Amino acid sequence: MEWESSSHIAHLIATYGFLAIGVIIALESMGLPLPGESVLVLAALHAAHHGDSITAVVASAAVGAVLGDNVGYWIGREFGYQLLRRYGSRIGLTPNKIKLGQYLFLRHGGTVVFFGRFVAVLRMLAAVLAGINRMDWRRFLLANAAGAILWASAFGFGTYFFGRAVMHATRPLGIALAAIALAVIVGTLLFVRAHEAELEAKAERALPGPLEP
Repeated sequence: MEWESSSHIAHLIATYGFLAIGVIIALESMGLPLPGESVLVLAALHAAHHGDSITAVVASAAVGAVLGDNVGYWIGREFGYQLLRRYGSRIGLTPNKIKLGQYLFLRHGGTVVFFGRFVAVLRMLAAVLAGINRMDWRRFLLANAAGAILWASAFGFGTYFFGRAVMHATRPLGIALAAIALAVIVGTLLFVRAHEAELEAKAERALPGPLEP
């Protein structure tokens, strides 16, 4: 299936309406490897060439992103967390390390969720990770909605008004963002590894007692 074919996106819109855009982006946000950003860009191009409502394209993308991320969050919180508590020790994730992950999301989860919307891999994983690490849902929802609206507006309206120039720019931009995200992740892991005991102590002070069931 040619997911990045403009004719295929046009067929989806003609057949299923703007619901198709929202559903594809929602499924990507839940963790499935689908090209949500490409679908948004191509849908905006289709709107520009066929007189469709770009506002509807952006709205369907934003709503799909928010709903999909919330489903991903719920899956991570209700199922991923329980699996981590039960089997995490088998891969070295002791209760202290699980609590450390919760502490890091308590401190920096909003940043991860907001900026994760603009990086392909994090766009699929951020919500699930937020759920697994039991990030407060209200904070998650605020960061998630802000990131989704900005992302959908930037790529949707940008493509609509500037055409294929934006489409050509998104690929190198996506590569650059992925490289920056990778560097930040590696740097964070090295920092956590070097200060693990200190961070675990802070996590225990912030989240005292045993892990929540």
